Amino acid sequence: MRPDKDITQDGDRLIIKTFSTFKNYNMDVVVCQEFEEDLSGVDNIKCLTTISWDGDKLVCVQKGEIEGWGWAHRTEGDELHLELRAVGTLSKQVFKNS
Repeated sequence: MRPDKDITQDGDRLIIKTFSTFKNYNMDVVVCQEFEEDLSGVDNIKCLTTISWDGDKLVCVQKGEIEGWGWAHRTEGDELHLELRAVGTLSKQVFKNS
């Protein structure tokens, strides 16, 4: 699976779109504002999610059924780096600008 990502920022509002042959997922959020996220069809859970900036890294903290769950995005040149974490495990993905 080779998903595509599109991230748009307008002030404190972020729109994050992920497209894949498996599932498309869209987030429309306000930075630092907690919201209930319904991940039915993706991970089949609901959680409380907060997205904020930590320097040049966009960080997501999700509170719910899975301990230590969340992700972080950062850019390096023309690459978008994604780190996914849950229950002490870290997974990394790199997206290249196309």
